[in-house]
Amino acid sequence: MDSASGRRALGFPREMLEIPAMMSAKPTFPAPDHDHGRCAAEGIAHAERICQARAQKFTAIRRQVLNALLASHRPLGAYEIIDALAASMPRPAPITVYRALNFLMANGLVHRIESRNAYLACAHGHDEAAMVAFLICDRCGSVGEIQAAPVAQSLGLAARATGFAPKLSVVEITGVCAHCQKAA
Repeated sequence: MDSASGRRALGFPREMLEIPAMMSAKPTFPAPDHDHGRCAAEGIAHAERICQARAQKFTAIRRQVLNALLASHRPLGAYEIIDALAASMPRPAPITVYRALNFLMANGLVHRIESRNAYLACAHGHDEAAMVAFLICDRCGSVGEIQAAPVAQSLGLAARATGFAPKLSVVEITGVCAHCQKAA
């Protein structure tokens, strides 16, 4: 770090490298023994509020897809969602699930985990365009999210400085969550 300028070795100001926790009562990684039924119910209630405020239809299939994702804190692929839904209803066509996922993503209710080609329910109160970083636990498969706007802005600026025009920035960090570290 260059003490005269207050910059780190990468050239980014210190405040750009410090990422605040999500502005939510929800922990980044819920405790393994948390009330998951309540957690899922809150996720559905959040989706209902968002859809009502935007005059969007929260159809049965959209609700069922979101429920399948809320069943755990792990990302699921589209075919895993189809398998989960097939346990309680006729097996939906892949296009039906993908359309529901597109709607849920467009409304900030689901995120796509690019490295896993999978989807994760989101019940945080952030804007659907908010930049987040995904923390992916290599042991339990859980995924947490934190705000990453400062880092994304810095990366965008660095990319544009080279003449590159970025259109999508996804930050995924793998490691081991605190719960798995304690269990080890």
